[in-house]
Amino acid sequence: MALQGKKAAKNIVIKNKRASFEYTFLDKYTAGMVLTGTEIKSIRAGKVSLQEAYCYFAERALWVKGMHIAAYEQGNIYNHVENRERKLLLNKRELKKLLRNKEKGLTIIPVQLFINERGLAKLQIALSKGKKLHDKRRSIREREAERTMRRDQVQ
Repeated sequence: MALQGKKAAKNIVIKNKRASFEYTFLDKYTAGMVLTGTEIKSIRAGKVSLQEAYCYFAERALWVKGMHIAAYEQGNIYNHVENRERKLLLNKRELKKLLRNKEKGLTIIPVQLFINERGLAKLQIALSKGKKLHDKRRSIREREAERTMRRDQVQ
Protein backbone atom coordinates (compact mmCIF):
# COMPACT_ATOMS: atom_id res chain seq x y z
CA MET A 1 0.00 0.00 0.00
CA ALA A 2 2.82 2.42 0.76
CA LEU A 3 4.12 1.87 -2.76
CA GLN A 4 0.86 3.16 -4.24
CA GLY A 5 1.27 6.41 -2.29
CA LYS A 6 4.69 6.94 -3.82
CA LYS A 7 3.31 6.35 -7.31
CA ALA A 8 0.69 9.02 -6.75
CA ALA A 9 3.31 11.44 -5.46
CA LYS A 10 5.44 11.00 -8.59
CA ASN A 11 2.93 12.93 -10.67
CA ILE A 12 3.63 16.17 -8.78
CA VAL A 13 5.18 18.74 -11.14
CA ILE A 14 5.01 22.41 -10.22
CA LYS A 15 6.22 24.80 -12.93
CA ASN A 16 7.25 28.44 -12.89
CA LYS A 17 5.35 29.43 -16.04
CA ARG A 18 6.31 33.09 -15.84
CA ALA A 19 10.04 32.26 -15.91
CA SER A 20 10.07 31.15 -19.56
CA PHE A 21 8.40 34.42 -20.55
CA GLU A 22 10.75 36.66 -18.53
CA TYR A 23 14.05 34.79 -19.12
CA THR A 24 16.01 32.94 -21.78
CA PHE A 25 17.34 29.65 -20.35
CA LEU A 26 20.98 28.98 -21.11
CA ASP A 27 21.61 25.88 -19.01
CA LYS A 28 19.47 23.71 -16.69
CA TYR A 29 20.44 21.75 -13.58
CA THR A 30 18.55 19.45 -11.23
CA ALA A 31 19.19 20.05 -7.54
CA GLY A 32 18.07 18.37 -4.37
CA MET A 33 16.77 20.43 -1.44
CA VAL A 34 17.18 20.32 2.32
CA LEU A 35 13.59 20.04 3.57
CA THR A 36 11.74 19.29 6.79
CA GLY A 37 9.08 16.59 7.13
CA THR A 38 6.09 18.90 6.87
CA GLU A 39 7.57 20.63 3.80
CA ILE A 40 7.79 17.42 1.79
CA LYS A 41 4.23 16.53 2.77
CA SER A 42 3.01 19.92 1.51
CA ILE A 43 4.97 19.45 -1.73
CA ARG A 44 3.34 16.06 -2.27
CA ALA A 45 -0.02 17.78 -1.77
CA GLY A 46 0.99 20.26 -4.51
CA LYS A 47 0.88 23.37 -2.32
CA VAL A 48 3.96 25.17 -3.65
CA SER A 49 4.51 28.43 -5.51
CA LEU A 50 7.69 29.24 -7.46
CA GLN A 51 6.55 32.62 -8.81
CA GLU A 52 8.70 34.86 -6.59
CA ALA A 53 11.60 32.43 -6.12
CA TYR A 54 15.22 33.03 -7.06
CA CYS A 55 18.60 31.49 -6.19
CA TYR A 56 21.68 33.10 -4.68
CA PHE A 57 25.09 32.08 -3.37
CA ALA A 58 25.98 32.36 0.33
CA GLU A 59 28.67 30.56 2.32
CA ARG A 60 29.84 28.64 -0.79
CA ALA A 61 26.39 27.09 -1.17
CA LEU A 62 23.38 27.77 -3.37
CA TRP A 63 20.14 28.82 -1.65
CA VAL A 64 16.62 29.38 -2.95
CA LYS A 65 14.67 32.31 -1.57
CA GLY A 66 11.02 33.26 -2.03
CA MET A 67 9.73 29.75 -2.69
CA HIS A 68 6.42 29.42 -0.86
CA ILE A 69 5.55 26.00 0.55
CA ALA A 70 2.18 26.18 2.33
CA ALA A 71 1.88 24.96 5.91
CA TYR A 72 0.93 21.31 6.28
CA GLU A 73 -2.62 21.07 7.59
CA GLN A 74 -1.90 18.30 10.12
CA GLY A 75 1.50 19.74 11.08
CA ASN A 76 0.37 21.41 14.37
CA ILE A 77 3.36 22.78 16.36
CA TYR A 78 5.93 21.05 14.14
CA ASN A 79 4.97 23.03 11.02
CA HIS A 80 7.62 24.83 9.00
CA VAL A 81 8.11 28.51 8.16
CA GLU A 82 6.45 28.93 4.75
CA ASN A 83 8.91 31.33 3.07
CA ARG A 84 12.18 30.23 4.62
CA GLU A 85 15.38 30.00 2.60
CA ARG A 86 16.24 26.45 1.56
CA LYS A 87 19.65 25.06 0.71
CA LEU A 88 20.08 23.43 -2.70
CA LEU A 89 22.24 20.35 -3.12
CA LEU A 90 24.53 20.27 -6.16
CA ASN A 91 27.97 18.78 -6.66
CA LYS A 92 31.08 21.00 -6.48
CA ARG A 93 31.68 21.07 -10.23
CA GLU A 94 28.14 22.34 -10.91
CA LEU A 95 28.40 24.93 -8.12
CA LYS A 96 31.69 26.28 -9.49
CA LYS A 97 30.25 26.51 -13.00
CA LEU A 98 27.15 28.35 -11.74
CA LEU A 99 29.24 30.72 -9.62
CA ARG A 100 31.46 31.59 -12.61
CA ASN A 101 28.44 32.34 -14.80
CA LYS A 102 26.63 34.22 -12.01
CA GLU A 103 29.55 36.67 -11.91
CA LYS A 104 28.92 37.41 -15.62
CA GLY A 105 25.54 38.93 -14.70
CA LEU A 106 23.34 35.92 -15.34
CA THR A 107 20.50 34.87 -13.03
CA ILE A 108 19.69 31.51 -11.48
CA ILE A 109 15.96 30.86 -11.19
CA PRO A 110 13.86 27.82 -10.24
CA VAL A 111 11.94 26.49 -13.21
CA GLN A 112 10.22 23.36 -11.97
CA LEU A 113 9.72 21.37 -8.76
CA PHE A 114 9.01 17.66 -9.05
CA ILE A 115 9.10 14.36 -7.17
CA ASN A 116 11.56 11.88 -8.72
CA GLU A 117 11.13 8.11 -9.01
CA ARG A 118 12.67 7.57 -5.54
CA GLY A 119 10.12 9.91 -3.95
CA LEU A 120 12.56 12.80 -3.39
CA ALA A 121 11.72 16.43 -4.14
CA LYS A 122 13.98 17.91 -6.83
CA LEU A 123 14.18 21.47 -8.08
CA GLN A 124 15.14 22.18 -11.67
CA ILE A 125 17.03 25.46 -11.84
CA ALA A 126 18.12 27.37 -14.90
CA LEU A 127 21.01 29.68 -15.57
CA SER A 128 19.23 32.42 -17.44
CA LYS A 129 19.43 35.83 -19.00
CA GLY A 130 16.60 38.35 -18.76
CA LYS A 131 14.65 39.04 -21.94
CA LYS A 132 14.21 42.51 -23.34
CA LEU A 133 10.78 43.79 -24.34
CA HIS A 134 11.27 42.99 -28.05
CA ASP A 135 12.30 39.41 -27.15
CA LYS A 136 9.07 38.99 -25.18
CA ARG A 137 7.07 40.24 -28.15
CA ARG A 138 8.85 37.77 -30.42
CA SER A 139 8.00 34.93 -27.99
CA ILE A 140 4.33 35.93 -28.07
CA ARG A 141 4.36 36.09 -31.89
CA GLU A 142 5.98 32.63 -32.17
CA ARG A 143 3.51 31.13 -29.70
CA GLU A 144 0.55 32.62 -31.62
CA ALA A 145 1.91 31.33 -34.95
CA GLU A 146 2.38 27.86 -33.50
CA ARG A 147 -1.15 27.90 -32.09
CA THR A 148 -2.68 28.86 -35.46
CA MET A 149 -0.64 26.15 -37.24
CA ARG A 150 -1.95 23.52 -34.82
CA ARG A 151 -5.50 24.84 -35.25
CA ASP A 152 -5.18 24.65 -39.07
CA GLN A 153 -3.84 21.07 -38.91
CA VAL A 154 -6.82 19.92 -36.84
CA GLN A 155 -9.32 21.36 -39.33
